Amino acid sequence: MEIQIDNARLSWQGHRVFDGLSLHLPGGQWTCVLGQSGVGKSSLIQLLCGIADRATVSAEIRCSDGLPLRGRVAWMAQQDLLLPWLSVLDNVLLGPRLQQQRRASAEQQEQARYLLSQVGLADHADRLPATLSGGQRQRVALARTLLQDTPLICMDEPFSALDAVNRIRLQDLSAQLLHDRTVLMITHDPLEALRLADQILVLQGSPARLSAPLRPAGATPRALDDLQILQWQGELLRQLAEEPER
Repeated sequence: MEIQIDNARLSWQGHRVFDGLSLHLPGGQWTCVLGQSGVGKSSLIQLLCGIADRATVSAEIRCSDGLPLRGRVAWMAQQDLLLPWLSVLDNVLLGPRLQQQRRASAEQQEQARYLLSQVGLADHADRLPATLSGGQRQRVALARTLLQDTPLICMDEPFSALDAVNRIRLQDLSAQLLHDRTVLMITHDPLEALRLADQILVLQGSPARLSAPLRPAGATPRALDDLQILQWQGELLRQLAEEPER
């Protein structure tokens, strides 16, 4: 499903974060947005998810199937947002339970256990979130996001709390399981974006605007030692370090 956002406006404490912003999300592809802290990346995701403060934000959002986007977005926030009184398995199954207002199906429970095994937490299904490390909690949140059957997946720095090895492994898993979904991912890591994205944009300036898209060639996830990827990484870092225009 393709998604087009036009005339997106956001103000915060009298400051225009972005104004007249447009963004196109190609159907079945990953879009990664890079930018310095505080430029408005998370706010852009919250706008799409329908959780931004409506008093300060507005946008025109159109989906290629003609239906409203509201209620058809899975969101993985920077914080894991696990419910402390639910087990790891029940936290993964939270989306289906809320939508159906009943116990998750046997198929959904099987899928949830499969995802927990894929993120290395099969033996933790009955534990409570308080017993997990920060990285383990983020892996539970990732499994919960991957389980949701929605046409748009929004992820805000989903791998930031992971060590390098698990980060690469879960990038690969996400690329595999979400290969046919429309994904918008926020990241501070140019190499991560270059491994996973079909298009990469930089949000920069004040009010913030999006750069022209960079579209790396080749199937994802791309190799870490690809010379072209490493060259683009340097270019993106230089672009991110530029002083924003005001």
